Amino acid sequence: MNVVIIEDELFAQEELKRLLKLHLPGYNVVKTIQSVEESIRWFSSNKADLVFMDIQLSDGSCFDIFKEIEMEEAIIFTTAYDQFAIQAFQVNGIGYLLKPIDENEFVRAVKKFESFGKKMDIGKLLETIHQTQKNYKTRVLVKSGDRYRHIEMDEIAYFVSEDKVSIVVSVDGRRNIIDQTLDKLESELNPQHFFRITRGCIASIYSIGNVSKYFAGRLKVTLQPKYDNDLLISRVKVSDFLHWLGG
Repeated sequence: MNVVIIEDELFAQEELKRLLKLHLPGYNVVKTIQSVEESIRWFSSNKADLVFMDIQLSDGSCFDIFKEIEMEEAIIFTTAYDQFAIQAFQVNGIGYLLKPIDENEFVRAVKKFESFGKKMDIGKLLETIHQTQKNYKTRVLVKSGDRYRHIEMDEIAYFVSEDKVSIVVSVDGRRNIIDQTLDKLESELNPQHFFRITRGCIASIYSIGNVSKYFAGRLKVTLQPKYDNDLLISRVKVSDFLHWLGG
């Protein structure tokens, strides 16, 4: 199978190549493309069996490609956000992977391609989307003594884990213990608004203060209100973080 990767971030390109080599050695990456313009130029005179396509590219949205050329290839879309799902499946989409890409979801998407061929029935695709759409949390419940109260999401700056206890920090600096792990919370929070900075911190977009380059390709992040511990984004998450930060 000949594969083309349309992705403007080097780390994301390498991750897709790694997953293909690890799980699907029979798939051959014949071209890596970084922009809408280059995609239009290449597919005007070339073909592939399968395309991994990032939705937000350096010079625009990948959907601009389809305005200029007709592609017959099956496409597995990759993105940090989930609001493009229905639009993606209207243009040969056979899979939709949220970054950071889960290896099991990656394999499942390719196996779907192998089962259904180049195109899958749009009705089935939309049904799948509706079945898997999430209702993200709009508030969290905290306990103070023998009283309970809720905190709305727009009041939350970040969540941290300290001494095996999860804590929600409000924009006014108040700290409250919550009865959920960060792993559980991460799956319930809107990824447009929250990002897992480290294993011990999930931050709201509105809490991001200063972001600076750090040793070994990492980023150092400071939060508002101030968090005393250093927050260093690992090299492999830098690309996803910057995409998220840029909206």
